[in-house]
Amino acid sequence: MKRRKLGPLEVSAVGLGCMSMTPIYGEPSDSEAIATIHRAAELGVDLVDTSDVYGNGRNEELVGRALKGRRDKIVLATKFGQIRSPDGAGVNGKPDYVRQACEASLKRLDIDCIDLYYIHRVDATVPIEDTVGAMARLKDAGKIRFLGISECAPATLRRAHKVHPIAALQTEYSLWTRDAEAELLDTCAALGVGYVAYAPLGRGFLTGTVSDATLAAKDRRREHPRFFAENMAKNVALLPTLQELADKEHATPAQLAIAWLLSRRPFIVPLPGTSRRRWLEENAKAADLSPAPETLAALDRAFPPGVTAGTRYPEAQLKRLGI
Repeated sequence: MKRRKLGPLEVSAVGLGCMSMTPIYGEPSDSEAIATIHRAAELGVDLVDTSDVYGNGRNEELVGRALKGRRDKIVLATKFGQIRSPDGAGVNGKPDYVRQACEASLKRLDIDCIDLYYIHRVDATVPIEDTVGAMARLKDAGKIRFLGISECAPATLRRAHKVHPIAALQTEYSLWTRDAEAELLDTCAALGVGYVAYAPLGRGFLTGTVSDATLAAKDRRREHPRFFAENMAKNVALLPTLQELADKEHATPAQLAIAWLLSRRPFIVPLPGTSRRRWLEENAKAADLSPAPETLAALDRAFPPGVTAGTRYPEAQLKRLGI
């Protein structure tokens, strides 16, 4: 597996997102999910990413079980800041909460130190300097090794980085979500911050295997506008070109979509999520794919910024992005 740098932190060129290992896109198998993490370690896919909000903590517990006997083979990332309450979801970036959240994650994961600890969403009511300051104290205490931040505005990233160096920014980026190209990627380059691209396969859409018929009744994607019937009908028209170009490269659409991301900047690490070894193995092979320049140019033309029908999150969640 090829390697890349997230600031000073070296990781596999392609990571493994664990969100779907607990129910969100259907009902995954715990045993297969754990086997997938074990297989990732065997393949050298060492960046494994979870969050305290996934499955209300169950995801971290599952990842913790999978790490037994393999901790030294994994660069473990988790996140804090998104909270669930009886009246819905919210954000908490208060310093006291940062410490409490970290201690709770360490307990669920059954480890002593988190390799990469992210602010999952920025709390607009708390100065980012205060939140990052609390994270820096966790680092001083040996609870975490590197700091990250997710879905923030470029100005917020710069402010956070002044308090303590940020190793990685994690934000959605794919052929059908190219918002980061406006300013975030340049900001990361200027600061020396790595970029972890989550949902690099458009939550599965870019694989060409997702349709209304394949989505489970409780699949979270049914709440996302891009997966509404009227938008899906438009977005599916993007897929034939991706399939044609993938065929030319002797790759799958998923592999070509990941390889396209890898070609964008040397500090980008795609983070495809899966709970199955089959898809992990397919995704990992994308690190060795070197698409022809004309293929990459054709993808740019076929998937220009703004081409996708529908917003990437429901309206309520959009309000918590880019703060």
